Amino acid sequence: MAQSLVKNYVHIVFSTKHRNDFIDIEIEEESFRYIATICKSFESTAIQIGGTDNHIHILCLLSRKIALMKLVQEIKAHSSKWIKTKGSKYEQFFWQDGYGAFSVCKNNLEPIKKYIKNQREHHKEIDFKNEFVKILIDNRVEYEEKYLWD
Repeated sequence: MAQSLVKNYVHIVFSTKHRNDFIDIEIEEESFRYIATICKSFESTAIQIGGTDNHIHILCLLSRKIALMKLVQEIKAHSSKWIKTKGSKYEQFFWQDGYGAFSVCKNNLEPIKKYIKNQREHHKEIDFKNEFVKILIDNRVEYEEKYLWD
C-alpha cells in the first residue's frame, strides 16, 4: 500500500495531582479550548473535552504521526504551564503522572461525546475513583487498585 490510512478515536482520562480540585468553573471552558488547540497542533483533532474540578476527559482523533503517550505528555505539559498563569490559586497546579486511554469505535462516538460533555452532572452521582474503575472494567483493562492512586 502506497499510503498510511489511519483513524484512531481515543478517549483519554487523567486527573489533577492527588485529585486536587483545580479545574473550576472560572477556567474550565478556557482550559478545554486551550487543550483542544494543543491537540490540533499535533494533528489530533479534539472531538469533545470535559471534566470536573479534579479530572479531564478528552475524545480525540489521534494523528498517525504521533504516539499516544507523546500527545498526552504534550497536553499535560503545555496545559499545566498555562493553567499556572491563570492566577495565584492555580500556581500549585499539576496533573497526575499516569493516564487512561481507551479506543473508541466510530459507532460509539456520540454516546462518549455526550458522556464527556455532561461530566459535572454525571459526577453528582459518582466520584472520579469509582468512575475510572468502571471505565477500566468496561474496557476489560487489568489493573491493581493499589497502583491507581499513587
